[in-house]
Amino acid sequence: MHTRTLGQGLQVSAVGLGCMGMSQSYGPNPGDRTAMIAVLRDAVDIGINFFDTAEVYGPFVNEELVGEALAPVRDKVVIATKFGWHIENGKTVGLDSSPDRIRRVADESLRRLGVESLDLFYQHRVDPDVPIEDVAAAVGELVQAGKVRHFGLSEASAATIRAAHAIHPVTAVQSEYSLWTRDPEPEVLPTLAELGIGFVPFSPLGKGFLTGTVDMGTRFADGDVRGTIPRFTAENRAANQALVDHVAKLAAAKGATPGQIALAWLLAQQPWIVPIPGTRRRERLEENAGSATVALSADEVADLDAVASRIGVQGNRYNELHMGLVGR
Repeated sequence: MHTRTLGQGLQVSAVGLGCMGMSQSYGPNPGDRTAMIAVLRDAVDIGINFFDTAEVYGPFVNEELVGEALAPVRDKVVIATKFGWHIENGKTVGLDSSPDRIRRVADESLRRLGVESLDLFYQHRVDPDVPIEDVAAAVGELVQAGKVRHFGLSEASAATIRAAHAIHPVTAVQSEYSLWTRDPEPEVLPTLAELGIGFVPFSPLGKGFLTGTVDMGTRFADGDVRGTIPRFTAENRAANQALVDHVAKLAAAKGATPGQIALAWLLAQQPWIVPIPGTRRRERLEENAGSATVALSADEVADLDAVASRIGVQGNRYNELHMGLVGR
């Protein structure tokens, strides 16, 4: 797989792997740890070298899983993790990006991942109680100490990105972005282009919806976060199906899958965009990696844009509580 360059010269595979679903959020967690380690190592074999985890996934167990799986190939991979939550007794009870907390999380993440430095350290959500300048300065100190290589932000506003970048260079911003989540386009993406910061879309397949595998007959298992998201109510799924149908029609014409078209659309937006679809299966790894070879013409990209704009999307991408944590 060819590589792409985020900010500050950080080179990664054109498609990465989001690891959260291996530990939480999509129904019953996989009981076979060995199988998940195999999937992570298969990703490296396929050419994926960019892996995304966080202390809060589990909490903690996802970092341990990723660290164990990738230990034999540490020199070949880039591992991103995140800070910014107050976690007590295994439960997330709020935000905390205080400098002391950032330093503590860095040390704990280094231990769980089994690495000497964190390749990319994101603030997971902007903490309104801690000035972003203080956050950037604290991460900058960790960079100087050799514990962190690159600083990132997640779901931050353009103003926050600018303020942080003025204190310490931001390498990447991670936010939800796909054919049915276009929030970053008006302000965030132009800011990143201006400042030379890479963009890492999570949920690039619309939490599975854009693959065509979620329809009106889908019943979400207990523990599947999609059961709590307004966009996935039966009524909204029905309204949003027209976009998936259009993607599927283009996919059939090009000998690709709907998921590959959705990822290829993202890759066609900018050369510094690197999506991180998640999966628990090797066949999906291969499918997602294959999107890097699916070429969309300018007319096809424009057609997808026009259809997505015309159809629109029904329902918020998070519940009310979590919507309040994005775009700060």
